[in-house]
Amino acid sequence: MNAKPNSILTWRATASRSRLVFFALMAGLLAVLIKAFVLQHVNVEEWQKRAENRYERVRDIPAARGRLLDRHGQALAVSIPEYRLGVIRAQFKPKHPRMPELAKILGLSEPALLKRLEANKKYFYLAAGIDLEQADRIRQLRLPGLDLEQEFRRHYPHADSFANLIGFTDSADLGQEGVERAFDGLLRGRAGVERVLVDRRNQVVGQRQFTAAAPGKDVRLSLDAGIQSIAHRAVQEAMIKHRAKAAAAVVLDPRTGELLAMANAPSFNPNQRQRLDPANVRNRSVTDGFEPGSTLKPFAIATALDTGLVRPTTVFQTASGTLTISGHTIRDTKRLGPLTVSEILEKSSNIGTAQIALRIPAQNLYERYRLSGFGSPVSIELPGTISGRLRPWQSWVAIDQAALSYGHGISVSLLQLARAYTVFAREGDLAPLSITPVVDPVVGDPVFSVQTVAQMRAMLERATGAEGTAPLSRIQGFRVAGKTGTAHKPERGGYAKDRYIASFAGFVPVEAPRFVIAVMVDEPTVGGYFGGEVAAPIFAEIAAASLRRMQMSPDPSIRILPDLMRVAEGAR
Repeated sequence: MNAKPNSILTWRATASRSRLVFFALMAGLLAVLIKAFVLQHVNVEEWQKRAENRYERVRDIPAARGRLLDRHGQALAVSIPEYRLGVIRAQFKPKHPRMPELAKILGLSEPALLKRLEANKKYFYLAAGIDLEQADRIRQLRLPGLDLEQEFRRHYPHADSFANLIGFTDSADLGQEGVERAFDGLLRGRAGVERVLVDRRNQVVGQRQFTAAAPGKDVRLSLDAGIQSIAHRAVQEAMIKHRAKAAAAVVLDPRTGELLAMANAPSFNPNQRQRLDPANVRNRSVTDGFEPGSTLKPFAIATALDTGLVRPTTVFQTASGTLTISGHTIRDTKRLGPLTVSEILEKSSNIGTAQIALRIPAQNLYERYRLSGFGSPVSIELPGTISGRLRPWQSWVAIDQAALSYGHGISVSLLQLARAYTVFAREGDLAPLSITPVVDPVVGDPVFSVQTVAQMRAMLERATGAEGTAPLSRIQGFRVAGKTGTAHKPERGGYAKDRYIASFAGFVPVEAPRFVIAVMVDEPTVGGYFGGEVAAPIFAEIAAASLRRMQMSPDPSIRILPDLMRVAEGAR
């Protein structure tokens, strides 16, 4: 008996069915061909990038930042190589027998290390700031899954001595303050790139491409590390001694306009910024304005001399000790009687200086102040420089002009004041300042005549004598010239009665000035508050030590043997 065929297994290949199968196969083949074409010819870069991401890893190679050097080549800021330790979690075995050694190198306990590992399942950074010695010890452990990446840490060898001037960098090694910010474009290097091949376990199996990092350029500055250390120590000690709010000093070379030192107190350590007080970061010498007081008197007197309105021997009467102008009373510390112009500067008479200033046309006095650099920022490679405040002469009344002559109603930065005094240390011209070494001769803009400058040098030297206001600025074996300043601090509605700015600006040696030094002490509260007793000794300390550093020989015929207690009583 023949079996009947199973209809389920029976299929008749009719023409229509054959065509259907053929077209289905051809459609599938066409789809494959189209997909292959798209992958190979459309959005090639995107598909290639996706593929490369599966087997390629890109590493940035950090570039060393350029060094900051002083004028003698001494390092002020350097980049130290160090490492970050990454962990490829899929490869790392927490139960490895050498785990205790790794924990010891990193300064961690083994339980703490294991806790970090358990909390992270992907690639993560286990530690940073690893030095070269630690990195070598970690490599010797040969633990799989550890990845050491090089980076650089900025180090400042002089710590707080240069901090406010040099500034610092951020975590990305970019300059944020001071010189670091001003020269960031030169100091910053160009990062390199390393492309490595990895397998499916993320293990490096070969290097594909390598572009070396280009280090930043070194920058040599005009600063002298030795003089900077001298100035920083002097202002730091003065701030503590007088329990002052702050203190600062600027040292210039008047021959070239080079900045040799700029010290501030309080300061900070840029190598330890965990608890940084923002108030201690700013460079007060360029960012803070203050009323200069009597340190401005030489400029009004020089203007009157230069325009022929007075001579050094011209006499003014100050007998009463007061002078009333438009209802405002100007006072001297004591009755001084009739004084010559030279004696007015020597004794620092407000009344005498005001009378001299009122003889000068307001526009002329204003223009001489502007020519001396007041009212406009100093052009120097430092961020944050201020212009100070000098009101237009058209708004002046008599009392304004009188007050300006002895340094009230005007504000300056310490750098502005120091630069202005280079006019008297040079031949009457105001030279540009520089924080980088100057090679070519410097030509300044004329302010006063050579004859006027010679007269002013003689009068400023007398101001530092035993009968002047700054005998404590004198140095054994050297002739010193300068002027003290004492000013009440402005406050809303007038001036504070018991808060002062003590200042001094001068140069040394008088016959051939090598240093112009300006000093400011903010709110001294112990040991006096006059510029002659607070700021002048700081000038003397910085100047004497700097002259010794330059190995300049003192003149034995120049001797100072004053009774310091007696002369300090008249210092102001």
